[in-house]
Amino acid sequence: MTAISITSRRNWDPVVKLTHWTIAAAVLVNGALTEGGSWPHIWVGYALCAILALRLLWGLVGPAEARFSAFPPSPAKAIAHIRDIRAGKNHMEPSHNPLGALMVYAIWGTLGVIIATGITMAGLPPHAAEHHKASARAMVAIASDADEDEDAGGSAQDSPLKDVHETAADLLYVLIALHLAGVIFETRRSGRQIVLAMIPGRR
Repeated sequence: MTAISITSRRNWDPVVKLTHWTIAAAVLVNGALTEGGSWPHIWVGYALCAILALRLLWGLVGPAEARFSAFPPSPAKAIAHIRDIRAGKNHMEPSHNPLGALMVYAIWGTLGVIIATGITMAGLPPHAAEHHKASARAMVAIASDADEDEDAGGSAQDSPLKDVHETAADLLYVLIALHLAGVIFETRRSGRQIVLAMIPGRR
């Protein structure tokens, strides 16, 4: 999920494409279509966890360009890449370019925080249904006795985990915006069709 430098024949493998677009879809659904804490929101979060886990596993056993060893995070290389951009140099990378690599790990790390805090609040799937029902009953109780339970309701809804979860989600949206800007910039700078390389079924 990042700006990459590709040759005219560059094409990501099916697993990278699948995880890229399903992660994007899950983030879009939970960010725009579901209510935080709702049962659909929680289940999309579980799916996001599974998809991210698949991508991380693929970083260990997938083809060379999809492995972590192909794009290790390196601030020094990222700075050198910025210098190359300013100098008008255009190198062909076997995988993500150095700036893109930092973006990949930033997005994955932020997703990890979102998933971890979300699952901690909701519980694992075998217990999440009971947790969700209990939360719903608590909200009904709070609504029925607002004068007495207003403070308790506020503390339940404004827990540190919830704050971290929402802050990480906001950060993720910023990273996605930077990612899209990087894709547009790199496409114009290099002339390579980066988005087309990620389209499923394209060879």
